[in-house]
Order: sequence, then structure tokens, then C-alpha cells
Amino acid sequence: MKKALITLLVPIFFLSTSFKNDKPAYRIYNSQGKTVKYSKLVKDALEADIVFFGELHNNPICHWLQLELTKSLFAEKGNNLILGAEMFEADNQLLLNEYLSGKISVKSFEKEARIWPNYKTDYKPLVEFAKENQLDFIASNIPRRYASVVHKRGLEALDSLSTKAKSYIATLPVKYDPELKAYKKMMGMMKGMRQASANLPKAQAIKDATMAHFIYKNFEAGNLFIHYNGTYHSNDFESTVWYLKQLNPDLKILTIASTEQENIEKLNEDAKEIANYILVIPDGMTKTY
Repeated sequence: MKKALITLLVPIFFLSTSFKNDKPAYRIYNSQGKTVKYSKLVKDALEADIVFFGELHNNPICHWLQLELTKSLFAEKGNNLILGAEMFEADNQLLLNEYLSGKISVKSFEKEARIWPNYKTDYKPLVEFAKENQLDFIASNIPRRYASVVHKRGLEALDSLSTKAKSYIATLPVKYDPELKAYKKMMGMMKGMRQASANLPKAQAIKDATMAHFIYKNFEAGNLFIHYNGTYHSNDFESTVWYLKQLNPDLKILTIASTEQENIEKLNEDAKEIANYILVIPDGMTKTY
């Protein structure tokens, strides 16, 4: 009897020990810091008009979950799902459309579209998913040369651009609120720096405004638009989210933020309420670059 009891308890002991020593790659929390299941995130995302997936650009878990979430949303929304990303600039929309429709080769697209260095590992799977399923993919970001104009000469300098150039950016004049947390924090970080400039957060703002502009321009009621961007562009429901709300305050927007922690078993206090859902990843996670 004693031997039988030991035989029974040994596997239970090892099973419980293995759970305690588990190494989860991520946790999902709601804004109050309560853990939630992936299925809950999907359910709520399906009820939104716009979903912002804020990523850490070099984090593989972010990119994997972006693709998984996109697949889950597509399974329910089909062709009513629209994809969009910070990683593509608005003047490359034609190239992106030509590639998605099969008019140009992958080689031509990747050579000419000013893709990010980590495109092939991190964003190509999303573009290929859109191509395979005939989904629209929106290049939402301002061409970097025009963001550079703002950085050097301020928002007013955009007025001198051609009509064609202005078609790639948000409608002018662009409202700018320096008291928004994201821009205020950026200015605070520059204190004491030699090249500190009040135009730097304005350059960030024109990116946010332009992304909001193209998201809204390509959104139709009944569709679901999922937008991939650096988490700072949607954290605290500010930045791009703030500009989108200026265009239509009635939009149902769901945000996902990403952060890294040493211990992911509990959401850090400073990460609470930065988004509707917070994706937490161990800070020792390998990086894509």
C-alpha cells in the first residue's frame, strides 16, 4: 500500500513542480492588471472598429501574436478585415497594391518599397497573409522625408509642399497639443541634450496624425481595421489614437500595448491602464535585430 502511494505521488510531485518552473513566453492583461485569455482579446477585438496592436519593433512574440490575431480576426470577418501599418509610407501604397494584386514581383516590391531592415522576419508574414487572402493593406505612415522637414523647420514648413506631396500626409493644418503625455515625455527626455528641439515631438505628431488620417480614410462601417505600430504610437490612448478620435469620437477603438518585464506573473503598476490589453513579455526574450 505504501509503495503504491509513493508510486502515485511521485508523478503528481513532478507535475506540480514542472508547472511552478514553467517558462511562459507572454501574458495578456487587461487595463486593471488582471490576466485574460487570448480568446477574450479576440472577442473584444471583433467588436471594435479599429484595433491598434502596439508592438516592440524587435520582439518576436509581438510579431508572432500580430499574425495569430490577424488570422483569428480574419476567420470571423473575412474580407471585411483591413490591415495597415506604420512600417509602410503612404507614397508606397501603389507599390504595395501592385504587389498584393500580383502585378509586380516580390523582388521588385522589396527593392523599391523602402521596407524596414526586419521586414522579412517581422512584417512579410502579414503582407503575405494579406496577399493570399486578398485583403487591403494600408501604408499609413508619412514619408520620412516630410517628417524630416517638420523636425528641421516645424509643422508650418509643410505648407510649402506641393499638392501631390500633401496627399501623402494628414490634412493641414495639423493640430498639435504639446501637453499630451507622449509628446511631453519626449521633451522631458531631451532636457540637457545639445540638439534638443521642440520640433522633435512635432515630427512624431505628424506621423501620428498621418497614420490616423489614412486609417480613417480607408475605414468603412462594418469593417474591422487592424493597425500595427510601435506601442508608443497608441499607448495611453494618445498619439495616433488621439488624432483618430479628433476625426471621429464615436469610433470603437481597442488598443493593445506591449511591454517587457523581468517577472511577467504580475503586471507592473506603471503599465496598468496604458491600453485595453497589455501584452507582457520576459525582458530576456530574444530579439529579431
